[in-house]
Amino acid sequence: MSIELRKSDSGTYRQTIRINQHTVFADVGKELGGDDSAPDPHDLYDAALAACKAITVMMYAKRKQLPLDYIDVIIERDNSREAQGVYVLNVQLKLQGALSSEQKQQLGAIAEKCPIHKLMTAVSTEIHASIS
Repeated sequence: MSIELRKSDSGTYRQTIRINQHTVFADVGKELGGDDSAPDPHDLYDAALAACKAITVMMYAKRKQLPLDYIDVIIERDNSREAQGVYVLNVQLKLQGALSSEQKQQLGAIAEKCPIHKLMTAVSTEIHASIS
C-alpha cells in the first residue's frame, strides 16, 4: 500500500491524496494562509481514530449479533499543549440500538482496542524520509 500526495492545481496549499483507488484532499485554514478547502492534516489524523473506532465497534457488534443500529463518534481536540508534546482527543461514542448497559460497556471496551487507537498510544512509529 502506498499513499501519493501532490499539490493540487487549485489553492495555495491544497493537496491531492491518492490512496489506492481513492482520492481525498487536505488543506489548511485561512489563519495559516490556506484556503480551508479541505480537512487539515490534524483533522484527518483525528478522523482516522473516529472511523476506526466506529468500524471496530460495528464489526464486533455484527459478529456478536448485538442490537447496534449505528454509532456516532464525536472527537473534540485539545491541541493547546501540542508544542509541549501533549495532544488530547476526547472521544464520545453514541451507541444507538436496544443495547443493555452491559453491552454498551462491552462495546466501549472494544472501541479502546481499535488499531488506530493502539497506533496513537502504544506503538513506536518510525518515519524514514528520503528526498529525490
